[in-house]
Amino acid sequence: MAEFADRIWRKLRGIARADRGIAMVEFAFSLPIFVALLFGGLEVINLVMAHMRVNQIAITVADNAGRAREVIDEADIYEVFAGADQVGSGIDFAEQGRIVLSSLQPNGLSGNKAGQMINWQRCHGAMDVEPAYGPQDTGRTNNRLAAGMGPAGKQIKAAEGTAVMFVEVTYRYVPTLLPSIMKDGMTLRYETAFNVRERTNQNPTNTQHLPVKSC
Repeated sequence: MAEFADRIWRKLRGIARADRGIAMVEFAFSLPIFVALLFGGLEVINLVMAHMRVNQIAITVADNAGRAREVIDEADIYEVFAGADQVGSGIDFAEQGRIVLSSLQPNGLSGNKAGQMINWQRCHGAMDVEPAYGPQDTGRTNNRLAAGMGPAGKQIKAAEGTAVMFVEVTYRYVPTLLPSIMKDGMTLRYETAFNVRERTNQNPTNTQHLPVKSC
């Protein structure tokens, strides 16, 4: 009986000391964690790149729209939006985003009606987003935009006799590697503004009779 017990004890000690297969088991346990970290890191990079693209689109649109001298034509606006599509081609911006381009100007009124107005406004992109500060003609007959356009405390105004190209860009980011973690996506939004350069007529023309990209 003692010999049998001793034999069993030796067997158990042998099993306890066996290390073959431990590395494979450890790898099997750590692989899901490694994969999650890898894909999570790549997704963070994609999100950062999307932020950079959306910000660049806002800057590009405001800057290019402000460069049209003397007068801006609807054809110029088409070109500005085409440039935005080019910048956002890598993130499918035309299908997942929205640009609101507004011409902010003094409303020319006096007294308690003096303020800024959205003289004209154009939109581009398939995403359904309303202008955050009102549609075209907001502030034209009242002081609704007396403080200008922009977040509270950071509003922007146009000087007398000129205009500011104010741009709102919204984009719905959907994870590409791990879409299940964010089924409805994440909304990215940027705003920027540029003064117009030497433009004497702030009302857009339409010499080619193009469809107006109204909002």
